[in-house]
Amino acid sequence: MANKEFVRDDGRKFDELRPMTAKVGVVPNADGSAMFSFGKTIAIAAVYGPKELHPRNQRDPAKGTLRCNYNMLSFSVEDRIRPGPSRRSTEISKITEWALGPVVMIDEYPNMVIDVHIQIIQASASTRCAGINAAAMALAHAGIPMKSIVSSVSVGKLDKQLILDVNKYEDSVFDEGEGATDIPITFTSDEKITHFQLDGKISNEQLKEVIEMARKARKEIYEVQKKALKEALN
Repeated sequence: MANKEFVRDDGRKFDELRPMTAKVGVVPNADGSAMFSFGKTIAIAAVYGPKELHPRNQRDPAKGTLRCNYNMLSFSVEDRIRPGPSRRSTEISKITEWALGPVVMIDEYPNMVIDVHIQIIQASASTRCAGINAAAMALAHAGIPMKSIVSSVSVGKLDKQLILDVNKYEDSVFDEGEGATDIPITFTSDEKITHFQLDGKISNEQLKEVIEMARKARKEIYEVQKKALKEALN
């Protein structure tokens, strides 16, 4: 059962998102681009394509290919990280493809590829969720046909308390292995789940609470994404 009086290190309530910002058209030479942030976590996504896929032997005559690349810039964290691909970035790139895949109408682009490049320019936890949110907006900005916009958010568990939109301090507690749980979830605008991860342990009852908490937050995130896309049309 959630503690309604629970206050986190940054002053938020247990079910409160960090301040969000979103904007499209941030990379002029891309076919579509967007920025999305949760607090100090800032993600920029740029879309290139659809274009012919090379090499030819990787082409699919029945549908196109959605290719995502997630990367954290070396200066995005206080302790400078080694630039270039890592096991983590490769994993999150694939997860992003899975989260976006169900809504992108890739069947309309046989033998072609749509590249989505996600750069985390400042990291304070929940980077994969911010990246997915930015990528969905960038695809829409590029005019790629989509069944829905997706919105992603993380829910964590510190001891017995569920918390929405995990921040850097809370994420560091997870890394220390103090019985914490991290659950990133991605929803379509009609609330179907396209991506769900569970790092840790949680009861069936609390899992229902997690999904409900994330579903409620999805609406707030979607409104921020939608507003930014509408403003780009004016």
